[in-house]
Amino acid sequence: MAARVFSGALHGVDAIPIVVEVDLMKRLPGICIVGLAASAVKENAERMRSAVTSLFKEFPAKRVVVNLAPADVKKDGTAFDLPMALGVLAADDRIPQDRLSGLLAVGELALDGELRPIRGALSFALLAHATGRTLVLPKVNAAAAALVPGVSVVGANALGEIVAWLRGERDLPEEPANMGIAPPSGLDLAEVKGHAVAKQALEIAAAGAHHLLLIGPPGCGKSMLARRLPTLLPPMTFSEAFEATRVHSAAGLLERDATLLAERPFRSPHHSVSVAGLVGDQSLRPGEVSLAHHGVLFLDEAPEFTRSSIEVLRQPLEEGVVRLSKARGSVDYPAAITVVLACNPCPCGYRGAYTCRCADGDVSRYLRRLSGPILDRIDLYVEMSALTSRELLESPSGERSTTVRDRVVAARARQHERGQETPNSRLDAAELSKFAPLSEDVRDLLARAGETKMLSSRATTRAIKVARTIADVEGAEEIGVRHAAVALGFRPPLALG
Repeated sequence: MAARVFSGALHGVDAIPIVVEVDLMKRLPGICIVGLAASAVKENAERMRSAVTSLFKEFPAKRVVVNLAPADVKKDGTAFDLPMALGVLAADDRIPQDRLSGLLAVGELALDGELRPIRGALSFALLAHATGRTLVLPKVNAAAAALVPGVSVVGANALGEIVAWLRGERDLPEEPANMGIAPPSGLDLAEVKGHAVAKQALEIAAAGAHHLLLIGPPGCGKSMLARRLPTLLPPMTFSEAFEATRVHSAAGLLERDATLLAERPFRSPHHSVSVAGLVGDQSLRPGEVSLAHHGVLFLDEAPEFTRSSIEVLRQPLEEGVVRLSKARGSVDYPAAITVVLACNPCPCGYRGAYTCRCADGDVSRYLRRLSGPILDRIDLYVEMSALTSRELLESPSGERSTTVRDRVVAARARQHERGQETPNSRLDAAELSKFAPLSEDVRDLLARAGETKMLSSRATTRAIKVARTIADVEGAEEIGVRHAAVALGFRPPLALG
């Protein structure tokens, strides 16, 4: 009689249910895996054979047929090792089949039967909770999986421990939830000298989740400021931390000693990154954009990125989601991110600061690598200059991140009190009309600015959102003319596009 073991497969950042069916047939010994299995799954045959042999000194001398259902879904990864081994042992009457009905098993096996870590423990825990099953997985992943409220998680270090547990020979206790967190970065805004306007823009970006462009010569502090933006953002709620951690878990990037991210993610890919590296590859593994979910995506030297890599950000900048279609299927990745772009004012980097070696045509071509549609989606533009050595050495330390964060938290609280469920930058047209009404003076200012600066409808709308955030930071109930003027001052100049 065929044995059935319930398992799961990662599809993007979600886990989908998979049933592993195992039958032992009186034919020439061998292992046959069917059900649209990728090469990593088919290689499981020898790992499973060696792990079972190391435990029982022999492997069933029969034809082992493994079916992964549903058969029309591509299966990849090594998490099927454990359910396949349990299915073989159940079909061979080495363990009771009735004990498997309430389990969802995932895990990679070593040749000696040791269980190795897997990707996506949180996603599998959510699947186990949704199906009402007990999750059985490697011990190293158990603490992270136990974060899902209401799910039963059993962790083990080796196949033999699970077999003994299923046979009633030993006990495997449920894993308690462990709220261990990754260590904080320790960065502080006070470490950045000068740049008052850039710091103001950083505070506005944090208060309203606005996208930011920093332009200035090398060494002026663009990267320092960008890396300190997460320290200004409000602390993550449990829901946000859980969502961000789930993405990192699905990508296999979660620290072994941590079960929950403590700070908002900060991702800074190299400018040679591919489109797949940014939004997700053929295996449907999350890219850098999704890894920055509820955090910051920093693109340093933005014009050096390929045109296609920059343009792929249009949808995340506008909608906060990545919709990816590959041969293996279509998935939606979460991407509620704040994007920070940084670039030099010219190819050599020293125009306006030191002796510049670039011709005007070279400068124009360099800056035009950032297209108009991308710049239209940027809310805040800040032009920075390099500090002199005297300014650097004699300037006093500025405000600490905790002080600025308190104002950011207060601004976000005002948004929440108005009934907003999202930060200002993510308000749709109806919500913007409701939460950011404009006086006649403000309307007139925006209309005149739209004509002189040739603002698109999107740029005008984004200026209103920034003005709403500036008013929130200052504790103002309504958007004033000064708030709108400051917001318009942060719009990218026409020459940049």
